Amino acid sequence: MNRYRAYAKVNIFLKITGTRGDYHTLSSRFMRVNSLFDTLWFEPKSTPEFEIRGTFDCDVASNTIYKAYKYLLSDTHSHALSTLMETHAICVDKKIPSFAGLGGGSSDAATYLHMCNDRLDLGLSIDKLALIGANVGADVPFFVYGYESANVSGIGEIVKQVNEPLLDFEVTTPELQISTPAVYRYYREHLFAPISEEESARLEAIPSREILASVNSKEANDLYNAALGCYPELSDKEGWFFSGSGSSFFRVREDNNG
Repeated sequence: MNRYRAYAKVNIFLKITGTRGDYHTLSSRFMRVNSLFDTLWFEPKSTPEFEIRGTFDCDVASNTIYKAYKYLLSDTHSHALSTLMETHAICVDKKIPSFAGLGGGSSDAATYLHMCNDRLDLGLSIDKLALIGANVGADVPFFVYGYESANVSGIGEIVKQVNEPLLDFEVTTPELQISTPAVYRYYREHLFAPISEEESARLEAIPSREILASVNSKEANDLYNAALGCYPELSDKEGWFFSGSGSSFFRVREDNNG
């Protein structure tokens, strides 16, 4: 049975550029974490209900994989897809922590879309998969495209590949589940200070290693102070950067042989 990897990501920088209705627009650099991934595969089962096998902090209806299935089915009306999920469970060996700013749920959803497209020969383009994935969550398109590094803007739907070396990250996640909506709400109410288009374009042109060498964690991520405001128990980590809305921190693992 084919197994697929759903990689984590970190945000090299995350800057708010404005709002669009209830959403915040952003300018961010996403980079894949090659050393941290979930593994997904299909496994035969005997009952027709949609089944996800793995350790999750939510029920099936709230799971991003199930949402991806529903949106994919709604778009394709594929009998083969519904038959697949009546006869097979989707299994997940979960390694990416939840509520951690690493995109685990989004990556799982994107990987599931690719698995179904491949196995059932649905013939959907990568752009179409990204459009379907955007219904599931703002980070899903990045994972659908499979880029190692990309500038992500809008509310996550604009993904532009960045050609640069993939960095080797060390990631640590405190035992603290952070609510992304709560962090964004705190930011909007207390810290709202969107950057200009010019500043956004300037950041998006700088290589990731240079950005990390020139700013501190609070300068890199507009949501860090908001997370600290929501969760005072979230301690500052010197020399580490904050990913997404948290709670994970990351730093570049330097090559000691150099």
